[in-house]
Amino acid sequence: MSTEPEPSSSPSVQPVLLRALTRLPGHRNAPPGLEWVLWKRLPAILFLGTVLPALLGLGWWWMTPDPPGAHEQRELLWAVYSLIGVVVFHWTMVLTVAIGCIVVMIMKGPAYVADAYPPPGRE
Repeated sequence: MSTEPEPSSSPSVQPVLLRALTRLPGHRNAPPGLEWVLWKRLPAILFLGTVLPALLGLGWWWMTPDPPGAHEQRELLWAVYSLIGVVVFHWTMVLTVAIGCIVVMIMKGPAYVADAYPPPGRE
């Protein structure tokens, strides 16, 4: 006699994740558009938007007189804080565009069949 459990007589049940990711038959992906152009250029945009303000700040630093006075120190500090704000703003804009590109790529991808949930109050 075998001690192994008998297979259940119920039909095979797919795992929940595989049922949720069933592609809709007959659906075609949309052609790629501007989102891929932006996605490929984002690293260069991020790099340039970080390096250019940094170089500008270094240029201002080197152009200040050797013993800077109180006025020059104040101006330089204001410039540095402004450039840091510009860089952080640039990073958030690049992140926002990247998230938008990802959303559009997902939306242009294949359609999936979802479980049908009838609205409440309907049979």
